[in-house]
Amino acid sequence: MEPPDAPAQTRGAPRLLLLAVLLAAHRDAQAEVRLSVPPLVEVMRGKSVILNCTPTGAHDHYVLEWFLTDRSGARPRLASAEMQGSELQVTMHDTRGRSPPYQLDSQGSLVLAEAQVGDERDYVCVVRAGAAGTAEATARLNVFAKPEATEVSPNKGTLSVMEDSAQEIATCNSRNGNPVPKITWYRNGQRLEVPVEMNPKGYMTSRTVREASGLLSLTSTLYLRLRKDDRDASFHCAAHYSLPKGRHGRLDSPTFRLTLHYPTEHVQFWLGSPSTPAGWVREGDTVQLLCRGDGSPSPEYTLFRLQDEQEEVLNANFEGNLTLEGVTRGQSGTYGCRVEDYDAADDVQLSKTLELRVAYLDPLELSEGKVLSLPLNSSAVVNCSVHGLPTPALRWTKDSTPLGDGPMLSLSSITFDSNGTYICEASLPTVPVLSRTQNFTLLVQGLPELRAAEIEPKADGSWREGDEVTLICSTRGHPEPKLSWSQLGGSPAEPIPGRQGWVSSSLTLKVTSALSRDGISCEASNPHGNKRHVFHFGTVSPQTSQAGVAVMAVAVSVGLLLLVVAVFYCMRRKGGPGCRRRREKGAPPPGEPELSHSGSERPEQTGLLMGGASGGARGGSGGFRDEC
Repeated sequence: MEPPDAPAQTRGAPRLLLLAVLLAAHRDAQAEVRLSVPPLVEVMRGKSVILNCTPTGAHDHYVLEWFLTDRSGARPRLASAEMQGSELQVTMHDTRGRSPPYQLDSQGSLVLAEAQVGDERDYVCVVRAGAAGTAEATARLNVFAKPEATEVSPNKGTLSVMEDSAQEIATCNSRNGNPVPKITWYRNGQRLEVPVEMNPKGYMTSRTVREASGLLSLTSTLYLRLRKDDRDASFHCAAHYSLPKGRHGRLDSPTFRLTLHYPTEHVQFWLGSPSTPAGWVREGDTVQLLCRGDGSPSPEYTLFRLQDEQEEVLNANFEGNLTLEGVTRGQSGTYGCRVEDYDAADDVQLSKTLELRVAYLDPLELSEGKVLSLPLNSSAVVNCSVHGLPTPALRWTKDSTPLGDGPMLSLSSITFDSNGTYICEASLPTVPVLSRTQNFTLLVQGLPELRAAEIEPKADGSWREGDEVTLICSTRGHPEPKLSWSQLGGSPAEPIPGRQGWVSSSLTLKVTSALSRDGISCEASNPHGNKRHVFHFGTVSPQTSQAGVAVMAVAVSVGLLLLVVAVFYCMRRKGGPGCRRRREKGAPPPGEPELSHSGSERPEQTGLLMGGASGGARGGSGGFRDEC
């Protein structure tokens, strides 16, 4: 039988158990260890990396350990560290043969110098804090490596477009990368979407190899069913690789082209040398006939000439060229080219022909010689004949002036202006670069033609004696006339610039009364006769200015002579009776001065008419003078 207080004890026991559990849980929550470890760390190959492991909370004593998780799942210990007060005592345990070896820094972080692909593992950090408990965290290390330059190896053979299945195009290699790159293919810059499963239209295969260094290499081979349009296509591949922090890179290979085999579908045959639009070539030129089919590889070409419906084979080669050196008119005719392609379809025309037309132009012939001499005012007809193909066109010119078209040149009522060189030019309208010329010189025989430059008098309308004048005479004719003057001094006859056949001479002289009366003439003469021109001057006035000067000079001379005679006469007559009588009658009263006719004193004149001092003494009183 239970004691009376048993129900009360039974009820209190669960309460005590719950309180104990709560106290224990509270004590554990305060002592729990937590770690700060990055779950993923990314680094480029060859760079150093630090894996941090930081306990949270204040713990005076704890042990930190780093473990490596290998591929078998084992966890070898790499290093440990024990916190003693404020210092961390580090111990390295198993470096796993790594070079450089693992290290722990003063904070307990794991240091990996020069990260390698083999370092790509899970690293576990464990912290034991005694009563505070144990905690662990894992850091995943990813090591990235940029692959080498992308290489491509195209198929060097000849690929046929007539194959019904896909053929190997090229192999692309991306070596030593991490993680493994991805390869894509391109045609003319456009990405090819090809499956990895075998397909008649096209597919690609891939193979990954891990190198001894731990890096990865990828090989991709492309297979396609080719078309004729691919003969000019450009192919290449590209490797896409990953980098830390989600970045990506791309390395493209060089481009390449394929050598395709496809049958001929079209043939072209044409004249390769310069020719006219109508297809003419000049005789003597080098002519090239070119034949091309659009098949590949280049088939053999047979070049021939058709004569009487028979083929005369001229050449057979893989270039499709036929060269005719110095072609002649006899080589005109039909030429052909045939493509020897046995893979071509039956409905393809493998032969082509063309017409070779050789243009020629023989030298021109004139009905007259190089020189034609005709009398003045006569007429003549000159014919120009030529042979050529196509039919030549004839044209006459003189001094670049067109005279007419056709073989015949009519000359009527010819004058000295008809003298000169006449050119017959033959040309081929359809062959502009082929032409010939022939010329003759026309000499017009006849009496000289004479022209004189008219002379004009001075501005006042009349000639004066002594005026200087230049006379000019011009002449032409055949034979060339001689020019002469009726007076000496004429210049030699010289050609006149710009006036064909004309010569001129000049004479410079002074006008005289004799010229006014007789004139002066120039004369042109040749075996056919002569012509003369007389220059007249009309009335020639004397030179008034010179006559007046002469008269004045004579008058002055006569006046001076009379003055000298008068002075001499007075000197001879000084003191004679006649003079004394004149003095007595005409002497003024004593004390009055003698005046001149103008009423003023003229001492100079008086002194001139007076005698010397001795003469005055002899004549009487010094106050009188002799007057003559």
